[in-house]
Amino acid sequence: MSTPPLLPQPVPSVQAPQHWQRVDFISDLHLDAHEPATFEAWAQHMAHTSADAIFILGDLFEVWVGDDNQDPFALKCIAAIKATAQRMPVYFMCGNRDFLVGARLLEATGMQGLSDPSVLDLGSANGATPTRILLSHGDALCLDDQDYLAFRAQVRQPEWQATFLAKPLAERQAYARDVRSQSEALKRSHTDYADVDTQAAIAWLKATDAQILLHGHTHKPAVHDLGNGLSRWVLSDWHADAQPPRLEVLSWLRQNEQSPTRELCRLPLSVA
Repeated sequence: MSTPPLLPQPVPSVQAPQHWQRVDFISDLHLDAHEPATFEAWAQHMAHTSADAIFILGDLFEVWVGDDNQDPFALKCIAAIKATAQRMPVYFMCGNRDFLVGARLLEATGMQGLSDPSVLDLGSANGATPTRILLSHGDALCLDDQDYLAFRAQVRQPEWQATFLAKPLAERQAYARDVRSQSEALKRSHTDYADVDTQAAIAWLKATDAQILLHGHTHKPAVHDLGNGLSRWVLSDWHADAQPPRLEVLSWLRQNEQSPTRELCRLPLSVA
């Protein structure tokens, strides 16, 4: 087994206030002007969810080439997030497609940035063990995908990002079109996505004293029992035009303050 990536010390955490009754988790929406139905489903959910907080765990955008992108579609996305962030906290963790999201976009939307990984502490009641969820996009734990991990290490370097962001916007947008073309070719080839390494996932959970690893990236929504009270919950990607549509939200529900539950349930959305 390859060595799991080192965790920051300490791992950043978010303490959920007791009034949070529902928390929504989404990832891998890959929002793109060429996929209007997916955008509309996402925008409707953002506008109408009864959640008290939303966590977006990466790949919100098909590709993001810098916070100076002000094309009409980007502005629609920004407006939808900002409207939601005025009602509830919206947390954002970058993924492998939108790792160039920076402080300017966070400020424009009102989103709160999350490091990968981060712990969400949902608290406890009546002396029960606190519910701690380890949040990640998931790509760093796909240890078998050595080519991608080498690419990831390169593009997460501040020097590489500064050089790329210094290029003209039109050149960066051309790069984004190439990325989308490659992505579409990958979908047509039915290439299987690498999966999260089980032992690495367990090592991260034990190191952070968390019971659940919650991530996206792999496009393989499932619940994996890792033994000893540990589990791995995988978020779905979003694609409104798929048959059947993939538009799932994973929600944590607290039924009441006296007896909080640790229920994570999939809530498929209908397409308007």
